[in-house]
Amino acid sequence: MQGIPEHADHEADLAVFYDRAAAAGSTRAMTPHRVQCRDRFIRLLKNEHRHSLFELGCGTGVEGLEFVRAGLHYTGVDLSSESVRLARGRGLDVSVASGRSLPFPANSFSAAWTMSTLLHVPNGRIHDVVSELVRVSAPGAPIAVGLWSGNDEEVLNPEDDEEPRRFFSRRSDETVRRIFGEHGEVEHFQTWPEGTGDESGPGRGAWKQHYQFLVLRTPNPSK
Repeated sequence: MQGIPEHADHEADLAVFYDRAAAAGSTRAMTPHRVQCRDRFIRLLKNEHRHSLFELGCGTGVEGLEFVRAGLHYTGVDLSSESVRLARGRGLDVSVASGRSLPFPANSFSAAWTMSTLLHVPNGRIHDVVSELVRVSAPGAPIAVGLWSGNDEEVLNPEDDEEPRRFFSRRSDETVRRIFGEHGEVEHFQTWPEGTGDESGPGRGAWKQHYQFLVLRTPNPSK
């Protein structure tokens, strides 16, 4: 892992980083591609008569508000207590929790959404987190996932000026398809190039990358 201790508590470090970012009002803009994917996902849910959505990595609730406006019953979690505080201030049903152990019964939600969050999960824990997402989602539910690509390396973000820096697991398209394909059917996969300005990704230009968006369909034993 390029000098990153295997015992490093990435979740605690991420909570510190995003608490600080939330308090400073620092959030990335929603790019046109991201908005298009979200709107398409909402249409999918409505077409399938799905009314509840869970978000892992809700942040300050920017997208949560859009899901609520679309008429969905929304629930979110985040590692950052400051982000959760701000999202609650917007009237959202959110709480502090880890994707490794979600505080919900099985089959609680008819869909799930997690953008630019699972890239913070090391390869040694990624299957645990995806399994949790599948567990709390209904059989046959769609789970939308967004990630920044890479060459299958695990690094600390060079753009972070203060410690602790964020951990990233930067996975190739092939690796992403393989990981999620072990938990259901990847029924949609697309990528788009990194832009500039508000459409740039993490890394301060140090990384060659593109965005990965997929929809995982959870297993449905009844079919």
